[in-house]
Amino acid sequence: MNTLFDKIWDSHVVQVVEDGPTQLYIDRLYAHEVTSPQAFDSLRDKGIKVFRPDHVIAMPDHNTPSDQQEVINDPVGCKQVETLKANCQEFGIKHFAMGTKDNGIIHVVGPEKALSLPGMTIVCGDSHTSTHGAVGAIAMGIGTSEVAQVLASQCILQSKPKTMRINVEGQLQPGVTAKDIALYIMAQMTTSGATGYAVEYAGSTIRNLSMEGRLTLSNLSIEMGSRAGIIAPDEVTFEYLKGREYAPKGAEWDKAVEYWKTLKSDADAVFDKEVTYRAEDIAPRITYGTNPGAGIAVDECIPTLDGMSDAEKTQFTSQLEYMQFQPGQKLEGTKVDYCFLGACTNGRIEDFRAFASVVKGKKKNPDVVAWLVPGSWLVRQQIIDEGIDKILEEAGFELRLPSCSACLAMNPDKVPAGKLAISTSNRNFVGRQGPGARTVLASPLTVAASAITGVITDPRKI
Repeated sequence: MNTLFDKIWDSHVVQVVEDGPTQLYIDRLYAHEVTSPQAFDSLRDKGIKVFRPDHVIAMPDHNTPSDQQEVINDPVGCKQVETLKANCQEFGIKHFAMGTKDNGIIHVVGPEKALSLPGMTIVCGDSHTSTHGAVGAIAMGIGTSEVAQVLASQCILQSKPKTMRINVEGQLQPGVTAKDIALYIMAQMTTSGATGYAVEYAGSTIRNLSMEGRLTLSNLSIEMGSRAGIIAPDEVTFEYLKGREYAPKGAEWDKAVEYWKTLKSDADAVFDKEVTYRAEDIAPRITYGTNPGAGIAVDECIPTLDGMSDAEKTQFTSQLEYMQFQPGQKLEGTKVDYCFLGACTNGRIEDFRAFASVVKGKKKNPDVVAWLVPGSWLVRQQIIDEGIDKILEEAGFELRLPSCSACLAMNPDKVPAGKLAISTSNRNFVGRQGPGARTVLASPLTVAASAITGVITDPRKI
């Protein structure tokens, strides 16, 4: 009667504290430059070494520029990146430095190198750690003090979340992607609908998603308030991981796969909550507000104030005022200033293939600034090897260097105040892409279509 989450969690329990948290063993800690310095300082202050440095992988990504990677001009960002390098040298941790072939966004590099594997417990001082759950792992974002716990003991104190299964059944319409599934679910459940839960995604639609699509879906779990998002490993998972740099090899691979095949919820497993959605109800999506759940189908209108309570009206109106939209407005056809393809949500090779499939043989709108940023150097090399860079170049786009880029305003790729960006990233909060910037979230197909036309565009019409 166990869920997949239960099976992995229970196999990693070291100790259960009575009326308190669980001491959970952690298989993999990822560290980037923003949240790790204080954790290393904590160890240094206490005279503690990293307990299992071979279980820790570090790389800079948030502050990394996407136009060049010779120098970081921002003194704070530069210091964070240099501090990470120094901490890794001092404590004996594997460090994938900026500009090297191993570097990229930590949540893209982990799965693509098979550092994230089924059955693992994975943590990072970053909310979008949920991404790694797509391979069939428990993956959670944690705080700085918890990062220090894991560095010191390879364990963490955590309360076990409740479990929720979200089923999506049926066949997706043309032009609908995993990003649209996630935005649809968030609009139905709200951005707090999964608070306190670990979510397992299941159903025929999920099983038919590629590994990249699953990573996108799991990435956005945190935007519903979920503690983690997980997908049972299957042949799609195994095929994706096989032969990758850190995957088991030979007999060890066969042994691992036999274990991984057991990682699924029992037929009679009981979840604390279960919901089901139909794939045919999902169209290409866009957001209109300042949270990822404030979204509509690309050809729909923003909701009106009808039927809202006074409190709901106040919050709703505040979002629209910031976004410079109106209740009942149709966003399709609205002028866009910036287009961003990338982030740990949609910075993988499949996302660039999708974008290229739309823009091939067309030209970028001259009024649009476009940032196309691979999630890793491996993805960038794949883009070049497949000739996608030539398609992009002929359409008027520039392929940039791996970085978190315009997902968040911590590097040079900032959207100016008042400008409207259509973005494949994961958050559209006030000021997320730059002070005063306005963000509409969408899939790579919708962003590509909009980059060509210069207005928010339904990709099914291109």
